[in-house]
Amino acid sequence: MFLPASLGDMRMAGVIAASVLVAGCSQSVGGGAERSGPSLSVPPSTARSAPSTTSTVPAQPPEAGAQMGAVVSWIEAGSPADSAGYHVATRGGDSTQLGEDIAFTTPSGKTDCMTDSKSSEGALACLVDLVNPPPRPADAYGEWKGGWVDFDGMNAAVGSVHGDPGRFTAGTGAELPYGQSLAFGDYRCRSDPKGLFCVNYAHQSAVRLSDAGVEPFGCLKPASVPPQIGEMFSC
Repeated sequence: MFLPASLGDMRMAGVIAASVLVAGCSQSVGGGAERSGPSLSVPPSTARSAPSTTSTVPAQPPEAGAQMGAVVSWIEAGSPADSAGYHVATRGGDSTQLGEDIAFTTPSGKTDCMTDSKSSEGALACLVDLVNPPPRPADAYGEWKGGWVDFDGMNAAVGSVHGDPGRFTAGTGAELPYGQSLAFGDYRCRSDPKGLFCVNYAHQSAVRLSDAGVEPFGCLKPASVPPQIGEMFSC
């Protein structure tokens, strides 16, 4: 008995479909078609998670050569001091109100700092009791103060001539306890037994002041020394 033509065609189509399926399976063994999962829509290089932007605060004060970011993070980690208590200087029992200017001293008494908005010598000046201050230059005239440091962000000048105490005539400011930081103008300073660390945000530079000397950070590098200056760091 003969089958209708339509039924025969259907059986032939089934045989052909089965043959195609078997051929496809045989190609998947050991071949490039063996991957059964979906392909990645994002290249592996861009699929990686972005690095964390959270900065880690160094446990110890920055050493020479430290990156500026680490220096700033460490200074900012200090407990904030109230700047309201640092607008007065005292000398011999007499107090002088400094207005917008700031004055402070370190617990060791080896570093006294003061701003002077009317001075052309720099926004922040510190008198540091240096063990080995820079020697008096041959061209210097007047009273040499080897531990006088002017730090305006672009420059840090160590040692200069002053006929009088200048801004420090008013005396010294209140003590900035170890572990505390004081913010004023473009600056923030943190006091530590290893020295006073001050950053100038405007120029992304910083210094460490201690009796061992002045350590520059950021863009500050040793520079040619101007007349009547002992040592110079510039951006």
